[in-house]
Amino acid sequence: MTGSTEITFHVDAPYPAGVDERGLIALALRVFETQDIASELTVRIVDDATIRELNRRYRDVDEATDVLSFAMAGESDDDFVTPPGGAPQLGEIVIAFPTAERQAVAAGHDVGAELEHLLVHGILHLLGYDHETEAEEREMRAREEALLGRAVHGDSRTA
Repeated sequence: MTGSTEITFHVDAPYPAGVDERGLIALALRVFETQDIASELTVRIVDDATIRELNRRYRDVDEATDVLSFAMAGESDDDFVTPPGGAPQLGEIVIAFPTAERQAVAAGHDVGAELEHLLVHGILHLLGYDHETEAEEREMRAREEALLGRAVHGDSRTA
């Protein structure tokens, strides 16, 4: 792996008490290490209204969702210039904290575990994984479980 990995984290108020920012950054770095990539990643924790607007604007779906992934690399001919020794920008992951809280309650685990799952799920989307078919979903779910080191809950994700 060449270059270094940089994770930028933004938590929109009023959610910082429920977000273990350092733990999520450490998890993202472990995922990058296991995938043998160096990259820059931005993670935002937002409210349902913000993610609904992003979902409407970029996916033409007018409803809140749990996580959205926005890839940067290869999006256009005007890709960002990476400085020598620097890592390319992988993209941005946006997670809706209120939705994560509701899903955590429904699944019977804490919101931290839900945020970890959504972060890994978002990173996998940026790395090219998807869940449009049953086979893709099985592959992505298995990768999530391996990266999280535990079984993830069985509900479907909507990134």
